[in-house]
Amino acid sequence: MSQKNTASPARRLLDALRGPQLTRAMGAHNPLSARLAEEAGFDVIWSSGLEISAAAGLPDANILSMPDCLRAATDMAAALSVPVLADCDSGFGNVNNVLHMIRSYEARGVAGVCIEDKQFPKLNSFVEGDQELAPIDDFAGKIRAATECREELVVIARLEALISGQGMDEALRRAEIYERAGADALLIHSKLSEPDEVFAFREAYDGDLPVVVVPTTYHRVTVAELRQRGFAMAIYANHSLRSSIHAMRGTLRRILQDGTTLHVEPDIAPLKEVFDLQGVHQMLDRQSHYEAAGRELAEVER
Repeated sequence: MSQKNTASPARRLLDALRGPQLTRAMGAHNPLSARLAEEAGFDVIWSSGLEISAAAGLPDANILSMPDCLRAATDMAAALSVPVLADCDSGFGNVNNVLHMIRSYEARGVAGVCIEDKQFPKLNSFVEGDQELAPIDDFAGKIRAATECREELVVIARLEALISGQGMDEALRRAEIYERAGADALLIHSKLSEPDEVFAFREAYDGDLPVVVVPTTYHRVTVAELRQRGFAMAIYANHSLRSSIHAMRGTLRRILQDGTTLHVEPDIAPLKEVFDLQGVHQMLDRQSHYEAAGRELAEVER
C-alpha cells in the first residue's frame, strides 16, 4: 500500500520542479475548473490571472486587486490535493506590497507564487501595448524580499525581456541576477509561434534553477520535446477557460436556435457529474453519519 504524501504543498511543488520529469500545470480560475484539471491528471494548478480576470469580465491588467486574486487562489487550494501556483503579476505594487502578498498567500495554503518583471500595473503579455520592464534592481529587490520573508512558499521569477523586445542578452542577464536574489525557479516567456526563443534561452542559461515555460502561442511543442530540452514545467495557462468559452457559446446558440435543449443534451455534462464535482454524495454521507451518531448519543442519555 502506498503511503500518503504528507509533505507541504510548497515542498511538493519544489520537488516537482527539481524532479526528472516535466511537471504539467493547468490554468484555472475557480475550484470547479481546478478540480477538472486535477481529475484529468495535471500535477499543479496555475491560478491564472488571465482566467480570474476574464471570469470577472475584466481585462488582465491589474484591475482586480490582490485580495480578489488571493481569494480565487485560496478557494482552489482548499478544494484540491495538488499544489496551487499563483500568478501574481508584478507583485501588486512595490516591495512592501510583495511582502504583504507573500505572507498572505503562504498563510492560506498556496504552494507558490510567480512574479513577473514588468511595471505595475502590468498588461497581459499577449496584448499589444506597453510591456515596459521594471528596473532590474527594483525587481531583484522584490525577489530578495519575497524569499527572505517566506517560510516555504516557492517563488518563481518570470522573465519578460523577450515579450518586451529587449532580447536574449537582457533575459539572460536578468536570469543571473534573479537567481542571485534567491528565486527558486525562472519562467521564460515568449509570444512567438515557434519555441525557438525559449529553446535558445534554455541552451544559453547556465545557472542552476529549474526553468518553466508557457506554450500558449507555440502550441505545437510537445511534452517530450520540452523534457528533452531540459525544462522543468510547462504551464497550459488559459486552455480550460478558452475551451469553456467555445463550448458554452455553441450550446447557448443552439438552444436559442432550436427552441429546445433536446439537441444539446448529448454534448453537455449530466447533472450527476455536476453533483460529483460538488461533493454532494460525500455531503449526504457525512450528514447521515452524524445524524446516526446524534441518535446514538441521545439513546444513551435516555
